[in-house]
Amino acid sequence: MNDLPQAALERLEHFLERDHAGIGEAGRTTLLVHGERRPRSFVLFHGLSASPTQFARFARDLHARGHNVLVPRLPRHGHGNRLSAALAGLTQQRLERVASESLAIAQDLGERVTVAGFSLGGLLAIWSAQHVAIESAVAIAPFLGVSWIPNRWMSPMMELALRVPNRFGWWNPIARERQLPAHGYPRFATHAVAQSYRLARQVMRDASAAPVLARRVTFVINAREAAINNRAVRRLAARLRQQAEGRVHAIELTDLPFSHDIIEPLRHPELADRVYPRLLEVIDPQ
Repeated sequence: MNDLPQAALERLEHFLERDHAGIGEAGRTTLLVHGERRPRSFVLFHGLSASPTQFARFARDLHARGHNVLVPRLPRHGHGNRLSAALAGLTQQRLERVASESLAIAQDLGERVTVAGFSLGGLLAIWSAQHVAIESAVAIAPFLGVSWIPNRWMSPMMELALRVPNRFGWWNPIARERQLPAHGYPRFATHAVAQSYRLARQVMRDASAAPVLARRVTFVINAREAAINNRAVRRLAARLRQQAEGRVHAIELTDLPFSHDIIEPLRHPELADRVYPRLLEVIDPQ
């Protein structure tokens, strides 16, 4: 890292200091670098209630290919106490700030930047493509709404959720705190979901106003998605394509089971093994 400018080193040090003593070892920001600026760098954004460990396999393989890789811990995530209430304080503004800071670091680490993310992280990848002239953005099952809530109801329901006290729900009501993976929270916060949707709503509005700045944007859609709203994802892809024809693409995975989490090896190892090589090729085509 000695060849990086002092300002870049200070920016990176400040970013890593976000991981305070309450953050678990598996929840900390992952940084895999080769000690110098490389032709390409990657930012990988994890999903809601998950942690950087969700992208550990991708990060290791991208680093082995010669790239510098940053997997930032999203705000209010990664606490060692899996039942922490921190997630209730997540805001749209803090998500945008950490995305912006991550992109600045990635530009220090590589001449060309690729951003990839899953679910909430996929939404942040699209936001990145709209705001920074990066090389590529890959949005894997991006969160733009809930599958069982009609589009026209999503916004009023999320605003209502923010006007009442936050509630926590179990991702798996049977396994509860015993559910895997251990590096993520077993609960979601209604306020965190609503704030994430506020960001999604802004991304949708911006899509109609201006073309993306990224050279290429790729949506990866599970045709048998279980949780997020694929109709909203396809609509966003169409809006972006109208503004930037030839730079926005969508890949539909039609051979996967009814599921949302297609990348977490500790939750669905066989599914993750099937999908992993295909996603890696999209993120870093050889």
